[in-house]
Amino acid sequence: MLNSFHAQYLKAMGIQVWVRRQLPTALREESSPVNIATTTLPEPIPAVIQKAAPVNTSEVPEGPPGNNANTIPPKIMEEPLLATAKLEPAQMITQNHQSVTAVPAPSEDSPELDWETLQSRVAACTVCELHLKRTQTVFGVGNRQADLMLIGEAPGADEDAKGEPFVGQAGQLLNAMLYAIDLKRELVYITNVVKCRPPDNRNPHPYEITCCHDFLKHQIALVKPKLLVAVGRIAAHHLLSTDIAISKLRSQRFEYGKTKIPLIVTYHPAYLLRRPTEKRHSWQDLQFIRQTINP
Repeated sequence: MLNSFHAQYLKAMGIQVWVRRQLPTALREESSPVNIATTTLPEPIPAVIQKAAPVNTSEVPEGPPGNNANTIPPKIMEEPLLATAKLEPAQMITQNHQSVTAVPAPSEDSPELDWETLQSRVAACTVCELHLKRTQTVFGVGNRQADLMLIGEAPGADEDAKGEPFVGQAGQLLNAMLYAIDLKRELVYITNVVKCRPPDNRNPHPYEITCCHDFLKHQIALVKPKLLVAVGRIAAHHLLSTDIAISKLRSQRFEYGKTKIPLIVTYHPAYLLRRPTEKRHSWQDLQFIRQTINP
């Protein structure tokens, strides 16, 4: 039987729960236990990727986030990572005869910006044409010393109106997903690779992503997370400099730059709303995320 917490998560994710019918006595005596197939995760990429641990749903803590001993502890501040537009040569690795470029570390010839200066520069940015139709920039939200940093794709209409990432339907689903691993939205830091809404919610163009790249690097440098999560295809492809399908990037751990911050890829909640059958994979990703930040 599902415990109440697991059932609540499945309901929030829109997954139908099947209940076994009451069988006659004769049939009950002949029934056998149901065998659940073990999910086989992709093999790790050598040197820079680690295989996800087996999913164990029994380890998911019950009760509201913030009231459990397994809640992520306060992070330990590390030496700041300095960011600049100049990138060092990226390290190439191979998976199934396809190349993946590890994210290059920012070089150390540019001073780190503070939060106030960085946010004001984002708000005043007019480098690409996205600023022409925006209501406001969408900088980021959450705990600026978080262990977990989520990086989405681009703001939508709801985000553009409120100035906060993930506030529409996809944002509500993301909140439920975080709750499933005993986290509140306020405990993590959430941002996007692009800070302005593309017209008609189209995908951001590569040039637009490039224009916002330094802003994102500075945010990562300031937060100093223990784990980065690329939420969606566009974020994953940008952070890993690859075009490999997101289904092949899941369930593995990459390393970001010289600091080697672990980086995990998962589906975007908006995609899960369109493809509910993929929600079971996102549950595996959530378990992998939880195991990575709480080994």
